[in-house]
Amino acid sequence: MYTAENWPIACKMNFGSRAEDGSPIGTAPVSTWEEQLTQVAELGFTEIDPMDDWVPIAELSAERFEEFRGLLDKLGLRVTAISIGRNSVVDRENGTRNLGTVHALIDRAAELGASIVNIGFQQALTEPQKRATWFWLADGHHDDPALRPLAVERVRELGDHARQLGLEISLEMYEDTYLGTAEDAVSFLKDVDHASVGLNPDIGNLIRLHRPMVKGEAMYEQVLPYSNYWHIKNYLRDEDPATGAYFSAPAPLEYGVIDYRSVIRRALRLGYSGPFMTEHYGSDWLGVGAVNARYIREVLRGARTLIESRTDEPQEADRELSSIVG
Repeated sequence: MYTAENWPIACKMNFGSRAEDGSPIGTAPVSTWEEQLTQVAELGFTEIDPMDDWVPIAELSAERFEEFRGLLDKLGLRVTAISIGRNSVVDRENGTRNLGTVHALIDRAAELGASIVNIGFQQALTEPQKRATWFWLADGHHDDPALRPLAVERVRELGDHARQLGLEISLEMYEDTYLGTAEDAVSFLKDVDHASVGLNPDIGNLIRLHRPMVKGEAMYEQVLPYSNYWHIKNYLRDEDPATGAYFSAPAPLEYGVIDYRSVIRRALRLGYSGPFMTEHYGSDWLGVGAVNARYIREVLRGARTLIESRTDEPQEADRELSSIVG
């Protein structure tokens, strides 16, 4: 069981998929990777999540993969989890290929010492999303209900592979997918019914949307009992019932619409023991991520007795829930 001091809090490598000269970051010189990873280490991170929108770990040659591992060792960085995005295993054109990619990533994750592989059902950005100020402000992919049984089957298959290597799969919540609401995410997970598969309660993906939305804390209450990895981020959010206008923008954890001090404490009461990954869009994403990591660590220190006791007395938990969801 982790302590407040050693709880893994990973940095999402948001440097992008291209080097400065425009070439793919996966084929860039090791010195390019080192320059980026050094920035991360200098800000105090000891863990990273090398999501595939940065270096595509599953696609690296054996030689390049060893270079990547050696660089992590050199800089004292660890991989606590690896995420893969927009590679849905039920994509109508590329689902089978994507399934193979995730299997390859599970093998690589085990070699890197990770404990989690995070997947979702997001698909490629639409043209309107690419043109939008923030991609989530334009309509994107909607999952086909007819493919849901296949999605369940393929996630079970990935769960079997992960279990064989001592890993877990985490399913990322994302709008208009099979995991697009708290209720849908729990329902899908229960249909998968696999001991090595849990949820990534990425509620930030939902509260930023310009549409009616359940309060973030209330959604967390539904999904935290099933969560094993956490992409954690916050947003400002406002809506005007008189005009139907919405506003949202990324914000540090401490300042957004969700009260993460209460939510993290509630997660601990419910038994959450997985890693965190700080995620932020726009501005100095790396600097904000480092601030967020320090904030999480501060909240964990304040909840030290919860971490050490791991008890959840019903009456006390009910009182805290009332204060969170009103």
